[in-house]
Amino acid sequence: MNEAVNSKTVISRSVSSGEPLGYARRFQELAVYKKSRALAREVFQASKEFPREEAYSLTDQIRRASRSVGGQIAEAWAKRRYPKHFVSKLTDADGEQLETQHWLTEAYDCEYLSKEETHRLGSLCLEVGRMLGEMISKADQFCQPEDDQLQETPPEYHAAEPPAFLTDH
Repeated sequence: MNEAVNSKTVISRSVSSGEPLGYARRFQELAVYKKSRALAREVFQASKEFPREEAYSLTDQIRRASRSVGGQIAEAWAKRRYPKHFVSKLTDADGEQLETQHWLTEAYDCEYLSKEETHRLGSLCLEVGRMLGEMISKADQFCQPEDDQLQETPPEYHAAEPPAFLTDH
């Protein structure tokens, strides 16, 4: 199956059938972005129950990390013209979901979250992480130039002679 039909970006594949779910024109349409927003909402709701003395530490940290996942995905989308930047921002998003996992573990250790709630939220983190990993491994499908997108021609570099500024003393 050709995964880059008409040079459009595949949002994701159905886990059960492997069939494409559709094409994204905006980052808000990405399944991983939607899932990251759900993660941020769930973390926010769970963290409302944290003690008041955690407001400027654990509560703030876990909320920031979980919200940053979607922000990094949005930034990655803006960097699609530059595949290495795209992958870098997706890697940052994955780092934020891993940080969220850490803070969930801390909240569990402090007995602010039950084992079931920690497992549920952690599973959501893992799902986002798998989706990000899939995007990273198929970055070329997301970074294909669009018909109306201009791309800079890379300059030619010649190693035969050093640039003049290095030899003019």
